[in-house]
Amino acid sequence: MDPRYSAQDVVRCALCRDAVAPLYCNVCHTHLCKDCVEKHFSDKSKVHTVVPLEQFLSTLNYPKCPTHPTKQCELQCEQCDIPICTSCISSGKHIGHKQLEIFSDFESKKEVLGRDLQELEKSIFPKYQESAAIIKTQKTDQLKHSQKLTSELNKQGEALHREIHTIIQRKQAEIDEMDEQHLAAIEKQEGETNKALHEIKQVIQDLKSLLDTSDVGLVSKYRSRIAEFRKLPRKLKISLPNFLPQKINREELLKQFGSFSPLSIETEEQGYTVPSPGAESSPPARPLLDVPRLITDIPTTGYGYLYNVSCLSDEEIWTSGDNKIMKLYNLKGELLKSVTTKSGYMPRDIAVTRSGGLVYADYGDSSINLVSGTQIQTLITLRGWGPRGLCSTASGDLLVIMTSDGGKQTKVVRYSGSTEKQTIQQDDQGKPLYSSYYRYKYLSENRNSDICVADCGAGAVVVVSAAGKLRFRYTGPPSTPRESFRPYGITTDSQANILTSDYHNHRIHIIDQDGLFLRFLHNCGLQGPWGLCVDSRDHLFVAEYYTGKVKKLQYYK
Repeated sequence: MDPRYSAQDVVRCALCRDAVAPLYCNVCHTHLCKDCVEKHFSDKSKVHTVVPLEQFLSTLNYPKCPTHPTKQCELQCEQCDIPICTSCISSGKHIGHKQLEIFSDFESKKEVLGRDLQELEKSIFPKYQESAAIIKTQKTDQLKHSQKLTSELNKQGEALHREIHTIIQRKQAEIDEMDEQHLAAIEKQEGETNKALHEIKQVIQDLKSLLDTSDVGLVSKYRSRIAEFRKLPRKLKISLPNFLPQKINREELLKQFGSFSPLSIETEEQGYTVPSPGAESSPPARPLLDVPRLITDIPTTGYGYLYNVSCLSDEEIWTSGDNKIMKLYNLKGELLKSVTTKSGYMPRDIAVTRSGGLVYADYGDSSINLVSGTQIQTLITLRGWGPRGLCSTASGDLLVIMTSDGGKQTKVVRYSGSTEKQTIQQDDQGKPLYSSYYRYKYLSENRNSDICVADCGAGAVVVVSAAGKLRFRYTGPPSTPRESFRPYGITTDSQANILTSDYHNHRIHIIDQDGLFLRFLHNCGLQGPWGLCVDSRDHLFVAEYYTGKVKKLQYYK
């Protein structure tokens, strides 16, 4: 029998695995019996082409034997893993080797090809795409980090310049004080000398008159002052001060200025396992602490009530409260800088931009302003609307939540600079996304670009996608349905978890990016938590309304 067709006797149906398979699907590379053809065609994902096995075999292009060019290789030597012809067998080179029909090897290789293709398409290629995306993100992060380092370097330089300027002013004050003392001594000596000169002139005139007079009485009254005038005025002896500059030690100055931590560049092997069918991979989540740990209390001063906190860095925080002054503190509670709002009204909300500037929402004059150094620039002036909360996005845009002057409407607007790019106000049914009353509304952008709004008036955290589509509303955990929930401050962390302050119940709610309640943060002495922010290491900063303290908490293990 022709070995090309002898396979019919042993090839079984791939579906029922019992009946002989006289048919073959050219698309799926699958052997079929007549009874299973209809079942095979039920898979509508492909357009199937089923032909008789003989027809398929007749279309196969068998390789020519490199040793015997007139022969076709219809067999496969299993040990040598090469195609062979009947002449190769009779030549004795493959004595004791197992021969397979080349079609069987062809089929098994096709199965390997199919599995490799599936794994490449569904597993390996997406992994490489993910790696390429990570590299792209790393390049962006590298540029941002370089800009951050430059900004911090310039900031330290400015601080050093300020210190030098302060020293110069102090030394100039010493010069001014010495000048005053020197001048006062000279003027005193000048006054005494001029007074003596005037008296001597008068005595000379009197003596000349007496020498010319014949009046015995006048002459007899004369009393000599020559002994007094022989005592000449004291001569000022002044030792002028000199400036004794210290030699500038460049190495010591460099140490005082600061240094960079070393750059570390390493590569690590990425583990890869063949995924199980239907399995989905997800990044490992960082475990939450059962009880949050209080790291430090940062006191603020000058506020009746403290509202907002925003991280400038891991070591510095901006705060605002119930007056017109925004203050920058370090973690020791030392006041580093104060800025007064341009209008004189209190800021409704504050946020730090990607470049390190401070933006604030001024409800008093319906404006959004940028603080850069000592300058305040008005970025946006609203007409008919008042800003409530704002945040700076990963792309550098500003998100502002605002209410209409009549208090009947609320919307979120995205700005690029001062240009309005997007308005989010209604859901797909045309209903308002946000409550139209209650003055406190804050918002934050999540890592997945969701826009998260703490809508105190609605008693909910309202989360929409970057396109403005409603994703979910969180109204508190199912375990406490009777408790009032009024969210105030809101922030998100590196795990895309959402944290919102439950001011009246003295705790923080943590929910995941899909609205699932994860944990309360309490049992750490929180009193009236209001504004929230997290630093680059997921430490939470909580502004306490009544105490005026900012509490730094650790809530991940």
